[in-house]
Amino acid sequence: FFFSLQRKSIVAVSFIAAFLCLIIVRLTNEVTFPLILNCFGQTSVKWIPFSNGQRQPLKTHYGYINVKTQEPLQLDCDLCAIVSNSGQMAGQKVGTEIDTSSCIWRMNNAPTKGYEEDVGKRTTVRVVSHTSVPLLLKNPEYFFKETNNTVYVIWGPFRNMRKDGNGIVYNMLKKTVDSYPTAKIYVTTEKRMSYCDAVFKRETGKDRVQSGSYLSTGWFTLILAMDACYGIHVYGMINDTYCKSEGFRKVPYHYYEPGRDECEEYFLHENAPYGGHRFITEKKVFAKWAKKHTIIFTHPNWTVS
Repeated sequence: FFFSLQRKSIVAVSFIAAFLCLIIVRLTNEVTFPLILNCFGQTSVKWIPFSNGQRQPLKTHYGYINVKTQEPLQLDCDLCAIVSNSGQMAGQKVGTEIDTSSCIWRMNNAPTKGYEEDVGKRTTVRVVSHTSVPLLLKNPEYFFKETNNTVYVIWGPFRNMRKDGNGIVYNMLKKTVDSYPTAKIYVTTEKRMSYCDAVFKRETGKDRVQSGSYLSTGWFTLILAMDACYGIHVYGMINDTYCKSEGFRKVPYHYYEPGRDECEEYFLHENAPYGGHRFITEKKVFAKWAKKHTIIFTHPNWTVS
């Protein structure tokens, strides 16, 4: 009797183990997540997504408020693709790969139409500078009607985002949601803006205001993405040493318009006494964050040691 019971227990445990293995195999074949970059090139491992049954409730991000409902942003993603506006994206042909991500983030007015092969066509979140809002409003039918499933997160200083009727950008956004009631437009709160400044000071030892600089849209994008995403893949962003490396790729600042050289723009802003983005300094910080979070950078590849 004892041996019979023992055999039954072994069979039951084996059945459960086999069932769990089948589940794991099923999950790990759903999405390929390129997580490891090494000296032999890019190695892919499987990114295990959360199924609908396993997923936690949507995360609430209280630093971002809906212009129409005044409710905080709710957003929760598995693998996020953050697509840079850089000319590095031209000719990369990673659009299909990008579109397989659970959430796709874009910045400012970077287009997808006509560039789908390189940058993909889906957009889940678009993080926008207050200075770029007028650019979106040049084509409101596309940004706020055709792509009405996109979440727009607008950042800007209090003087432009105040809600008392004197915030010029906030007023534009109010008129936009009146014209396009289904548009999902959120603004960054004053408290959250201060937090982003505090992060800059903590990471660099410099006060943003006193150093005469402005944070970039990439900075605000990555800070929110680290809260909302379980893994992040950044496409087309160069690191802090790229422009001084031998044989670097000379490209326009934006993939969708000719003109300004990317590296020249980086050096111009980094050395500006006032009013510049510290792009190079920010990239050093991003490399530090990649050591603590599940973040990879490709096209070009970053080596994060």
